[in-house]
Amino acid sequence: MLNELQKEILKLKKEKNAIILCHNYQPGEIQEIADFIGDSLELCIKASQIKTKDLVIFCGVDFMAETAYILNPGKKIVIPDAGAECPMAHMLPANEIRKAKERYPNAAVVLYVNTLAEAKAEADVLCTSANAIKIVESLKEETILFGPDKNLAWYVSQHTKKEIIPIPENGHCYVHKMFNPADILILKEKYPDASVLVHPECDPEVQQAGDYVLSTGGMLKQVNESSKDIFIIGTEIDMSTRLNRENPGKKSIPAFEEAICENMKLHTLEKVKNSLLNEVFVVTVPEDIAVKALKSVQRMLDISR
Repeated sequence: MLNELQKEILKLKKEKNAIILCHNYQPGEIQEIADFIGDSLELCIKASQIKTKDLVIFCGVDFMAETAYILNPGKKIVIPDAGAECPMAHMLPANEIRKAKERYPNAAVVLYVNTLAEAKAEADVLCTSANAIKIVESLKEETILFGPDKNLAWYVSQHTKKEIIPIPENGHCYVHKMFNPADILILKEKYPDASVLVHPECDPEVQQAGDYVLSTGGMLKQVNESSKDIFIIGTEIDMSTRLNRENPGKKSIPAFEEAICENMKLHTLEKVKNSLLNEVFVVTVPEDIAVKALKSVQRMLDISR
């Protein structure tokens, strides 16, 4: 049952010919009024398909809204809270990539989509946690500069013979650093029949403690198709919110209740309404950077199809 504010937002959305895109880590009340909910790859693809809407409300973090702009330069991309930044994306400025290229001139640069536009402009191709292995394996180069998440770099290194060099050396998601194997063991003792799904942004020992290492999109598929009824979810807590809403006969339990992305939670229903009414805060990317970044984004989308 939608509340009055949610109903107001849906009415405004129709009047403004707007679409609301929402990341899996958004709170339930925002998920409920979104036109599309997804992980980074899904949102990138959805953003590239927007044809008939005048206004895009992007409930995610800065790099996601930038990617939507890069794919839709004629659309107005609005983020409800301008402070919704991804700390990990900010760990890899463009100049650090240029320095790494100088050290490894024969390496290909594969960047996680969780990067700022200025970094994307320096990449040969982007990837997400869902397609990182496929992207790396598609390249002819045997040495890969991979950033900014060192744990995703480690995950990829376990599935390829190529040399994976993380840039920066200690790039990470602060939320996924919260998980540890001891918490998972305690939950496994409490729910012995549960399947443990963890994100590849988690530390290697946490990945090894999981039954499956999956992107959020992969988690959705696994829970939906599995014969199991209970799942321990090693990623941001509102992924479990979505899993439980869409799989009412099954139970998804956060592996750590305090694994909250405060940056994602800056968006609220009040701010979404304001973004529709006043069309703030508009996200843009300088044209020269957008043109370069588009090449790496498009190459990822082409390989992923």
